Amino acid sequence: MAENIYDEIEIEDMTFDSTLQIYHYPCPCGDRFEINIDDLRDGEEIAVCPSCSLQIRVIFDQDDLPKPDGGEKQAQPQQVVAAGV
Repeated sequence: MAENIYDEIEIEDMTFDSTLQIYHYPCPCGDRFEINIDDLRDGEEIAVCPSCSLQIRVIFDQDDLPKPDGGEKQAQPQQVVAAGV
């Protein structure tokens, strides 16, 4: 796998698509490298191009990743418990 690493890219140089929850970066073949935010949170650092065999290593700090949307919504069920009183 490491033989196809095209470059190392800082996450700040990538574009985040909040709808698809992916980071992407232009690939020399004309497509783009992509990596899912959940994969980054799981420690994955390789973004792949779906059109060719190239891959990039994403340089990032876990603490700088956007927080999961689900984290804030988890507080709502507590209201349901209080309503049953």
